[in-house]
Amino acid sequence: QVQLVESGGGLVQPGGSLRLSCAASGVIFVINAMGWYRQAPGKERELVASITRGGTTNYADSVKGRFTISRDNAKSTVSLQMNSLKPEDTAVYYCNCNARMLTQTEATDYWGQGTQVTVSS
Repeated sequence: QVQLVESGGGLVQPGGSLRLSCAASGVIFVINAMGWYRQAPGKERELVASITRGGTTNYADSVKGRFTISRDNAKSTVSLQMNSLKPEDTAVYYCNCNARMLTQTEATDYWGQGTQVTVSS
């Protein structure tokens, strides 16, 4: 199994910033795409941002221009810099990766445990 450990959530005022980080561990052959999803109460989980191994990024329209995703392939980490936060960004944020372990023949999606982000005054 690939373990994903997230950090960096918390409470922030509207207009503030937070940085989420996620580290993958395990006997990993390759990590393909990495990304961040979020789920607000009563809503479905949605993609926030993703990044390929080569660095190509994709963002939800609602976060474009405010959030920046980055990754360090050597350290198997992915980060999400969130600026100009709004109350509607409040959600549990989940780290995700598509990875193949040394013992596998195909890649599988893995999820972190989630970290709460609350934007409120």
